[in-house]
Amino acid sequence: MSDYDIRDERFRRLIVGHARLEKLWTGARWVEGPVYVPAARHLLFSDIPNDRVLRFCEDNGTVSVFQTPVGYHNGHTLDHQGRVIACEHGGRRVSRLAHDGTWQALATHWQGKRFNSPNDVVVKSDGTIWFTDPTYGIDGAYEGGHATSEIGASNVYRLDPETGDVRVVITDRVRPNGLAFSPDEARLYVSDTGKSHVPGTPPAIHVYAVATDGSVAPKGVFSVCDAHLYDGFRVDWMGNIWTSTGDSVHCYAPDGKLIGRIPIPEIVSNVAFGGPKRNRLYITAQTSLYAIYLNSHPAGWTPPG
Repeated sequence: MSDYDIRDERFRRLIVGHARLEKLWTGARWVEGPVYVPAARHLLFSDIPNDRVLRFCEDNGTVSVFQTPVGYHNGHTLDHQGRVIACEHGGRRVSRLAHDGTWQALATHWQGKRFNSPNDVVVKSDGTIWFTDPTYGIDGAYEGGHATSEIGASNVYRLDPETGDVRVVITDRVRPNGLAFSPDEARLYVSDTGKSHVPGTPPAIHVYAVATDGSVAPKGVFSVCDAHLYDGFRVDWMGNIWTSTGDSVHCYAPDGKLIGRIPIPEIVSNVAFGGPKRNRLYITAQTSLYAIYLNSHPAGWTPPG
């Protein structure tokens, strides 16, 4: 298997030709939610069915259990103070890991109704927390627990952690999943995995215009997946989207063209940039953790100095 599938010369500038895909660890049931924690030089990621968060130590290459049980964590991100923000299937909430090591609930309800099972999360430059809320954690016992949706829909929400205010921002998706902002935050990308529940739902990433007041407006389909589904994804500093698919990591230019692929021997669930230079792409895929060095960095990253 080749480490790269180059579809456009723009992709060649984003990769390191001699860098190879590394399998760092295996032994999970289904891994998701990678987040790099610079202060600790480790990567945290979820093994959802086993209800645990795992830790990959960058210094020695070991993987250990960071915490279990955790309420069936899925997606993670960092806030501007370096604190981990988590989406909990079991707790049906968005929580934050305080500096004293305790998990604090940030949002549990919308209009008095419990969330379904928050899935993926990003933090905007103004500190607001944006998250998706499909039903995967309440559809069965494997990644959470059986429950009926109190809201009756799967939406995208905006949380102000300072006031606790929760606003619904997107209501037109079947099962919103991954999400990320463009580098200038003028666009929000959201993947829809609703095909799992409603046959015929296009497995697509949709794009929304983001106004200064935090409201959004649909702008259409960014891309449709030809390899199962898009799950989680991240945007790099040039606006390219690096996304999970059923057979690889796909890279799309800002114009929506597929410019390259990194084949992975398992179903890919999510990706995250990490390492001291943020040029290492960590890849969670089914039972394993992979990584590859790139000639790119995450949106918002600036070289030190």
